[in-house]
Amino acid sequence: MNDVTTVVGFIPLMDCAPLAVAVEKGFAAEEGLDLRLVRETSWANIRDRVVVGHFDAAHMLGPMAIASTLGVGHLKVPMAAPLSLGLGGNAITVSLRLWDLMLAEGAALSAGPREIGAALRNVVRARERANKQPFTLAMVYPFSAHNYELRYWLAASGIDPDRDVRLVVIPPPLLVDAMREGQIDGFCVGEPWNSLAVSVGVGCIALPTTAIWPFSPEKVLGCRLEWAQRHPDRLQALVRSIYKAALWCEQPENHSELARMLSEPRFVGAPAEILLRGLSNRLCLQRGDEAHDLPGFYLPASQSATFPWVSHALWFYSQMVRWGQVAFDPEHVPQVRATYRPDLYRWALAKVTNIPAEDAKVETLFDGVRFDSDDLPAYLQQLSGI
Repeated sequence: MNDVTTVVGFIPLMDCAPLAVAVEKGFAAEEGLDLRLVRETSWANIRDRVVVGHFDAAHMLGPMAIASTLGVGHLKVPMAAPLSLGLGGNAITVSLRLWDLMLAEGAALSAGPREIGAALRNVVRARERANKQPFTLAMVYPFSAHNYELRYWLAASGIDPDRDVRLVVIPPPLLVDAMREGQIDGFCVGEPWNSLAVSVGVGCIALPTTAIWPFSPEKVLGCRLEWAQRHPDRLQALVRSIYKAALWCEQPENHSELARMLSEPRFVGAPAEILLRGLSNRLCLQRGDEAHDLPGFYLPASQSATFPWVSHALWFYSQMVRWGQVAFDPEHVPQVRATYRPDLYRWALAKVTNIPAEDAKVETLFDGVRFDSDDLPAYLQQLSGI
């Protein structure tokens, strides 16, 4: 197998760590894989290069794989996601100017999403009364956990994300510069870009998204379904090597070495001390502050973090419907289910680890609304009143 190179694209984010480690620590080679990683700048580039076959697989936004399978927003190319690349790792960062306004309305770094959301709502309403342009908030891609977590929190806080604020798309590595230039007032992104905004003195981390949804899903290993069917042995080897790398990534004794590895320009290119914050679940929320312990902020392996839960895929689809990206269609449901592939995960890892017996579970976000993937219409009806 190792006479054929497997090419995998990635974005410079902390949660590309299992891919980097699979190569650098030899887990891919142990599985007979010649694995080559290619750094990309934007999620649109990742999408396009997987679709046209430049990449065999990629570090991919979970909802991106679903959108491609359904043909929403771009070409219709069925995807397979046989592995999750971890849980959590995102945060919502706001400019210092916006944070000062929120502080005056009762926000505090120790507060939860309800209190911080209420403070932002008051600031947004005051801006409306003054007839000023709405705040501009950025996320990384329309079909992303970042977009849906940000929208969910805003809506649950009484802020209409399509009317009360302006949402724009900016690639992760450019967000800090956009905030420094005053072009955006906040963003939702994965580490290390939140911590870098704090470190250079342009932003404050208002909320880790794990406060909105504990153990929230994020990236997946995504590939074209056609490639998965054509290369089953390579796919199994890829899943096993990344799984073993994820276990290595989660060990605290490896975090300093991992931060140094990711700090190299060929991977993330951010300072190692900044990367170490997210890897160790200890974030500085504002410049000069002590680090805050955030248990479960980023989990590469534990809590079944590598398992591709079908309930995660269906929640993403529910948000695509909620925010008008696609109309609900019962025929979509089996296609969404078929994108996340716990069967391929089990096939690759049956002899390696204990695997959840079920493909789906009930999910609950910070507002207490439960998501049961067996009844999507009822869930969407429930959300219509929020």
